[in-house]
Amino acid sequence: MSASLTDTAVLDVEHLQISFSQYGRGLRRRTVTPVVDMSLDVGAGEVVAVIGASGAGKSLVGLAVMGLLPLNAHESGSVRFRGRAVDAGERRALAGRRMALLPQSPAHLDPLMRVGAQVARAARLAGLPDPDSAARAALERRGLAARVDRLFPHELSGGMARRVLFAMATLGEPELIFADEPTPGLDPASAAEVIDDIRSLADAGSAVVLVSHDISIALPVADRVVVVRRGRTIESASPEQFSGDGSRLAHPYSRELWRALPQQDFALPGRRSLAGVSLGRAA
Repeated sequence: MSASLTDTAVLDVEHLQISFSQYGRGLRRRTVTPVVDMSLDVGAGEVVAVIGASGAGKSLVGLAVMGLLPLNAHESGSVRFRGRAVDAGERRALAGRRMALLPQSPAHLDPLMRVGAQVARAARLAGLPDPDSAARAALERRGLAARVDRLFPHELSGGMARRVLFAMATLGEPELIFADEPTPGLDPASAAEVIDDIRSLADAGSAVVLVSHDISIALPVADRVVVVRRGRTIESASPEQFSGDGSRLAHPYSRELWRALPQQDFALPGRRSLAGVSLGRAA
């Protein structure tokens, strides 16, 4: 059931399945299905956090939403934007304009193109009338000096590269932003700054999907939390349900994720907490 802040969700994904055709020795074909049954929705002004372990299929959902899955991918289910079903081609046309992907790795920057040229290209894709001026303004908003636009990606620090990606993703004020693991590799202060910026985007009216494997990063800014496991959505919960011993959470896996956090003394299933010294199996 949807808990969006608007009557019509900006993005509504229902029962998404993604599979890939692969060929092994002897040209034997096999199909792998990393996303089995994913559903989520997000409204304007809302941050929905998608939480799960690495390999759960979270990033693939973002690529599917943007219409960027590779040619050997097959998808089923439905994706709606502003209440209208959109196929992969239509989503690809919306990407960079009304929808934006904030990728998890600075490797998404072109290593052979200067930063300013890349941001200006993103501004052109967003349909802005003066791409060069828009690029300079976007970098300035992210606290990057004018000289940065002349640098190549390998000359940037990790934090600077992520700010460049953030500047590119938010050009044109997209209605939907899919932020895919935006904080790994950042120091705590820089990570907090990125998360605050993501919250600010929602407060300004955008719909934001925040993908993370770290509940503690996402909870302070999330309006809802979608928990995924092994390619399936298993629970949609409010941040307030992640409290105490986690007993307000419906699914055992959600409770395990919460109880495994450091502030919960790493209370993994079947094991005593670190506060109890012993890490052996509980009797």
